[in-house]
Amino acid sequence: MNKFERQSSQAADHQLLSDELASELSHITTEVLDLSDAPPLAPRAPLTQSEVRTILMSLMLTMFLAALDQTIVATALPTIGRQFHDVSSLSWVITAYLLASTAVAPVFGTLSDIYGRRAMIIAALSLFIAGSVLCGIAPNMPVLILARGLQGLGGGGIMPIVQTVISDVVTPRERGQYQAYFSGVWTAAGIGGPVLGGVFAEHLHWSMVFWINVPLGLGALAMLLPKMGKIPVFHRMRKVDWVGGVLLMASAVVFMLVLTWGGSRFLWLSPTIMAMLGSSIALAFAFVWHARNADEPFLPLSLLRGTVAPYAMTAGGCAMGAMIGLTVHLPLYYEVVYHLSASEAGLALIPLAAISTGGAAIAGQTMARATHYKRVAIIGLTGAALVGSIFTFVTLPLWALLVLLALFALGLGTTFPISVVALQNSVVRSQVGTITGAMNFFRALMASFTVAAFSGILLMALGADISLGSEHHGAMGSISAADMIVAFRYVFAAASVLLIIGALSMVLMEERPLAGPAKKAVPITE
Repeated sequence: MNKFERQSSQAADHQLLSDELASELSHITTEVLDLSDAPPLAPRAPLTQSEVRTILMSLMLTMFLAALDQTIVATALPTIGRQFHDVSSLSWVITAYLLASTAVAPVFGTLSDIYGRRAMIIAALSLFIAGSVLCGIAPNMPVLILARGLQGLGGGGIMPIVQTVISDVVTPRERGQYQAYFSGVWTAAGIGGPVLGGVFAEHLHWSMVFWINVPLGLGALAMLLPKMGKIPVFHRMRKVDWVGGVLLMASAVVFMLVLTWGGSRFLWLSPTIMAMLGSSIALAFAFVWHARNADEPFLPLSLLRGTVAPYAMTAGGCAMGAMIGLTVHLPLYYEVVYHLSASEAGLALIPLAAISTGGAAIAGQTMARATHYKRVAIIGLTGAALVGSIFTFVTLPLWALLVLLALFALGLGTTFPISVVALQNSVVRSQVGTITGAMNFFRALMASFTVAAFSGILLMALGADISLGSEHHGAMGSISAADMIVAFRYVFAAASVLLIIGALSMVLMEERPLAGPAKKAVPITE
């Protein structure tokens, strides 16, 4: 037996620790590790092309629901007002949805990073379907408005979760190629929504604009949920900062009400609007203070800093604001200057709404192949700004205006896929939902702000108390075509300035390499 061998295994097994050593060991702190949040030991099997196709089709159907509901209701509003004998509250049918959907976008994005995409997509679609059912059976206007708010809670969660799930399934370099499909969904909803709404209201019943959401929503869930188990998991369980979420939502709701009521229900400098604006600013400062002092804030302010996020959000917000602002106000221009009917003015919006899909497709293909992918957005936004400057100085025949609007939309559309993918590529995977929700939140605020700003520009230039949309026809008789042309030159100039700001933001944004191979996207229709 050598000196390294134990002389007696029995003695070793029964050897007792000294009292001093036992006392010392008993004071050593122990820690239990929670492995529930740990990544899987083995990577999940990659999704097949068939599974990716099924997931993307279900996501497109889900996004179509949210996009359709923003346009299908408008043409049914007069019928709804007549049935409920309440025309004064009709605007709240739109406003309630807009307020709710804008406020909850960052909430759903953050919660998807905490509880997972599956739970949040089920919650969003369930709220949307439940709100649609309540809208369909609403016995009076107050119930309809409340139901629209509930529907907006679900609709506001759909967009950020859909974009986040796409980021889980497809690499950043490949992701832009799918933007054309999803931009096409928005185009189809924007064009088809008013037509469907008018048909349902005139030939069937206005409630059909809400009942159509039920089979579509259930179909999207049936297609998506069986495949959700194979989607990579990147969420991280943590404590939810409800205080921060409430402060952010409250600030957004009050600010949206200011933009909605200012200049219409109340004067912009009225005590009511000033008090609401002050409240919104105070709530925003309270949110910032809380976010800086919370251990795990609802929306970490660090995500909004850096060399990518502020510039990508600004570029996307400016492009969205210019597009929505012109879409809302151009029908007035068409009807007064070119003497188009309401339906003809709606058709004249197609170049602006539809051709932006082509710009998104060009940008997506560029991102899949080029190293300097942001250049296409810089060129697109600069070109769109130049086209807008032509509108500012030259009055064109209708055909020329529509051709140039198509070029304007083509350049503008390049911004959306690049800003989305650059944002998602700039954060860790467990924060993609949070940054995506914040992006949608900022875009919605920017769109509402631009609509209000363009309305203010028109009111100041025309010097008349006009209202936009379906109620402006009575005031149009007193506005000459020459006055409208002059007023809209300021609107076009403002849109061009927005796009110049967007282009400069793209120049300043850091162009980080995109992860993933440069390969062809999976065709949806195969």
